[in-house]
Amino acid sequence: MEATTKIKKSVLIRQRKEQEKAQQGGASVAKLQNCPTSPRKMRLVVDLIRGVEVEKALNTLKFLNKEAAVRVEKLLVSAIKNWEAKNEGQRVEDSNLVVKEVSVGGGRQNKRMRPAPQGRGYRIRKRSNHVTLIVGSKNDIN
Repeated sequence: MEATTKIKKSVLIRQRKEQEKAQQGGASVAKLQNCPTSPRKMRLVVDLIRGVEVEKALNTLKFLNKEAAVRVEKLLVSAIKNWEAKNEGQRVEDSNLVVKEVSVGGGRQNKRMRPAPQGRGYRIRKRSNHVTLIVGSKNDIN
């Protein structure tokens, strides 16, 4: 009996999420998975654009001298395109789009060995991250 109720709950949750996605207007999301940059380096870039207007954020990322900035810039452009697809009748320039939320989480780590003295090996962890970026109009911010 418990298994069927769990399945029903998961189906209801999935249906509610699909309805929220299909809802016209509101914020749009773009995600970047398994980006081969350490989360610490990515957070330095992401902190610069959190809560900033979209045009200003794009200019900041374009002229920032970090490798992660190129990836975040592409992600921001993708989020803007998602917003345009969701809100067909509105223009980006008129709607005062803002970077609402940006979060960086740790991703998969590739573990490698580097030769060390006396026949040992030192472990190297090549880190990656996941970035989630949410763009919405200034009026929607609570």
